[in-house]
Amino acid sequence: MTITEFTPLTGLLGGALIGLSAVLLMAGHGRIAGASGIFAGLLTLKFDEEFNWQLVFIVGMLIGAAFSALSFFDTSSITFNGGPLTTIAGGLFVGVGTVLGSGCTSGHGICGLSRFSKRSLAATCTFMAVAILTVFVTRHVLGA
Repeated sequence: MTITEFTPLTGLLGGALIGLSAVLLMAGHGRIAGASGIFAGLLTLKFDEEFNWQLVFIVGMLIGAAFSALSFFDTSSITFNGGPLTTIAGGLFVGVGTVLGSGCTSGHGICGLSRFSKRSLAATCTFMAVAILTVFVTRHVLGA
């Protein structure tokens, strides 16, 4: 499987599961399923009720990704050209961006848009525009 291959059924299933998890988290705990904010909550190392559900959420995401990789497609075709420094730099940029944007793509793009948040619409449009620009520059200007 090529990472850019069109897979509407798996995309629909994945989107439905992400939406379901967002609904269940909101209904069960009254919390937004913003992955970056949930992960940041784990970094506080306050071992309270918040920590427990955040840990379960993140571990569940990792288990789901591992199950998907083992069950549905060959991951050997997916490559990552970044080294340790670019990976760390990318992680820091994402972290700073989620703080500046008051949320991540999952918080704004899934939960915020479903609640008709104007701020989330602006954030999601910004995320997408930057992603499109980054891919264009990387592939067509730099030739990577």
